[in-house]
Amino acid sequence: MIEPVLSEDVVAAQRDGRAIVALESTIFSNLGLPSPANAEALDRCTAAITAGGAVPAVTAVLDGVVRIGLAADEHERILGEARKAAERDLPVAVAQRWDVGATTVSASVAIASAAGVPVFATGGLGGVHRGAEITGDISADLDALANHRVIAVSAGAKAFLDLARTLEYLETVGVPVLGWRHDWFPAFYTRSSGLPIPHRVESASEVVAVFHASTRPSSGILLTVPIPEADELDAQLLDGVLNAALDECARDGVTGAAVTPFVLARIGEATDGRSVPANLALAEHNAAVAAEIAVALAAAS
Repeated sequence: MIEPVLSEDVVAAQRDGRAIVALESTIFSNLGLPSPANAEALDRCTAAITAGGAVPAVTAVLDGVVRIGLAADEHERILGEARKAAERDLPVAVAQRWDVGATTVSASVAIASAAGVPVFATGGLGGVHRGAEITGDISADLDALANHRVIAVSAGAKAFLDLARTLEYLETVGVPVLGWRHDWFPAFYTRSSGLPIPHRVESASEVVAVFHASTRPSSGILLTVPIPEADELDAQLLDGVLNAALDECARDGVTGAAVTPFVLARIGEATDGRSVPANLALAEHNAAVAAEIAVALAAAS
């Protein structure tokens, strides 16, 4: 079992019963947003959580140690070169003493759960890939939510996924999917995928009540938060770019974890870089909502 090392801030917050929000580190590394946008994302997300009355807790593997909560002088390490660490990779990262392991959603959810931090914020969730009936390509993010008691706050799932099957999969594994003051499942850069959300919620207290009423004590919740309207990208343009990029993936044999950075790069090119500010805005917004949820959860505990 993983035993994450908690930062002094996280230890103090747990001792005092204060709210904490866990964050992944992949988005802040060389594997996520390009520099210097990755550093800006880290600053904006941690600032939004702090402003919301919670303690930000970045997850990562540093020198073979699983961490939750990093000191300011350690941020530079996760902004540079890193190895991607999903949940399955954590024991390997520890055993092989990786210098810097950038945690994905699945790893971060597992670490947060092990550390007793029940709220996690990210950009977009992984899910069922198109053509998964042939390839079997389903993100470990979904399994992590099904097996760890954490509220994950995200802007839905990546738009290039099979979003209908992603929702079906979450239903199958018993993960409640909630829409934050919204009726439609978000598609990362756009506010609606055209798929109705199973359940709409209006307040943090309502999310907390759902969490406390869970029928599966080891399962989590997905709270989907649409990107702010002012930052939404053009859905029609994105559809064309996504289809072309996925065709390229099929032609060139790009599969698995390599699909995401490939498609996101194509989106960045097609939108003249507008996808990066959109990504920053949605990540910051998710962090702010997560802080609100964490504060309400701490107050109810």
